[in-house]
Amino acid sequence: MRLLIILFPFFFLCSGMISDTYREKQMKYTRVREAYAAKEKILNSTLAGFSISRDSLRIYLRAFKTEKKIELWAKNNCDSIFRMIKEFSICDLSGDVGAKRRSHDLQVPEGFYHISGLNPFSKYYLSMKINYPNASDSIRGVRKHLGNNIFIHGSCISSGCLAMTDDRIRELYVYCVEAYNAGQEEIDLTIFPSRLTDATYSKLIYTYSKYKDDVSLWGDLKKCYDLFNQTKVPPTVKFLPDGTHIVK
Repeated sequence: MRLLIILFPFFFLCSGMISDTYREKQMKYTRVREAYAAKEKILNSTLAGFSISRDSLRIYLRAFKTEKKIELWAKNNCDSIFRMIKEFSICDLSGDVGAKRRSHDLQVPEGFYHISGLNPFSKYYLSMKINYPNASDSIRGVRKHLGNNIFIHGSCISSGCLAMTDDRIRELYVYCVEAYNAGQEEIDLTIFPSRLTDATYSKLIYTYSKYKDDVSLWGDLKKCYDLFNQTKVPPTVKFLPDGTHIVK
């Protein structure tokens, strides 16, 4: 009996030490709870339609500036390929085609990125931080004047970010929460100037032939675009010392 009395407090102490899941931590915030209330049924239905489990969800994002679209690709952790399960319209993005190379240029970045954090109390309702500047931006951009705080967020106003509207960011945000909750460590995001079909790519490099930096980046993005369309597997990207990439 004495042993049981000693063990009971220890049991409850250990039970209290179990950490919250990623979803539980996010659900402490009002806007995240609102997002789940509005979009969880849609998420469940969409994933079920593709036989994807929330418990093993993995996602990949592709953004296209000219078309103002974000593609959401998903799979089970055990699956070999991704499938596009949703396409979201971008409400507003500032700037033009081409990389972001300094602060206050109002450019949306282009290149190979990942989501570096979710902000449940953003100025723009909900937001997903992009890891700009990446290694290439740091080499090719204006040093000490690169800027930061680039997001995919709610509302419909952009100064270098991808503005989705509050309604669309709710759904995209919930997918990201679920992927992290299922164990995904990093959500990759590739931002393209446009859908890089052969015709579009040829037109881009002809029109902007004087912009060697952009043309070089678009060549690397074209490799990624073609490889992913062929394999449905995000290519491996290595950043090189001159700011270019090996894509394979």
